[in-house]
Amino acid sequence: MSSLPLNLLSGRLKLRHLVLVTSIAEQGSVLRAAEHLHLAQPAVTRGLRELEDILGVELFVRGPRGVTPTLFGEAFIEHARAVQAELRRAGERIAGLVDGAAGIVTIGTLLAATNVLLPRSIAALKADRPGITVVVREGTFDSLVPQLVGGDIDLILGRLNPIDDRSGLRQVPLYNEPVLLVARSGHPAGRARVLSDLLDYPWILPLEQTSLRQELEQVFHHEGLSLPRDRTECTSILTIRALLVETDMIAALPALFVRNDDRIVELPVPLPSVRRSVGVTLPGARALTPSGKAMLSYLQRQADRLHA
Repeated sequence: MSSLPLNLLSGRLKLRHLVLVTSIAEQGSVLRAAEHLHLAQPAVTRGLRELEDILGVELFVRGPRGVTPTLFGEAFIEHARAVQAELRRAGERIAGLVDGAAGIVTIGTLLAATNVLLPRSIAALKADRPGITVVVREGTFDSLVPQLVGGDIDLILGRLNPIDDRSGLRQVPLYNEPVLLVARSGHPAGRARVLSDLLDYPWILPLEQTSLRQELEQVFHHEGLSLPRDRTECTSILTIRALLVETDMIAALPALFVRNDDRIVELPVPLPSVRRSVGVTLPGARALTPSGKAMLSYLQRQADRLHA
């Protein structure tokens, strides 16, 4: 009948035992291992005897030219090296987390925030710090705030929404840009001059709970107009673009969206009262992780370039 496995987690086995045994194996003698570890030879000998007593087996055969691992020694040394390698990797990982070279940052993003600023910021971050994993989640501001407060996401990027002083949130503005009425290149409404000229076309509007939707409703109300009856409500940038390019639909989108897409053009009907302040919303009481701080700094750099 086989003996019970050794309990090496009882507290008798120390990390120094692992270091001693691998050093002896690599140096080929207790004396050279002691010199390598800057220890006295009796201390190394005593440590080896302690380890052999814990294991109940001989780990080395002593000879005139040094020591040679036994069958038990070879098996234990293999595991001792693996344990030390894992500990080194743990140290490297912790150091990476501390200095922001590794980790995970989760970003909640609103309508059109992914169009220019976020891709450029992620690309720049990953070029310098490939060890950081970036997770992007799309949604409305109202749906993302609970995730931000709960710690499921680190920051929200997009159009800044008014927040209550008691919300426990803080905001970092990045840049401002106008919102434009847009359509596909060659759209028949290309000569329109006033908002009423566009009511016969289908529209894509933001969801009701978004600030942009509320501001657009105010524009229509100021002009004495009702919202277009033929409308689709959507915040997915990929879906909005496909509908704009393939149909005669009209949408209100940030200026950067138009300037980076030659198949989408600005219609000559201005929306002077609708501007988009883009920024980051953060939890007020919770500090950003090092990887979150790194992401915020890259967003600020790219925003400065876009503003310039």
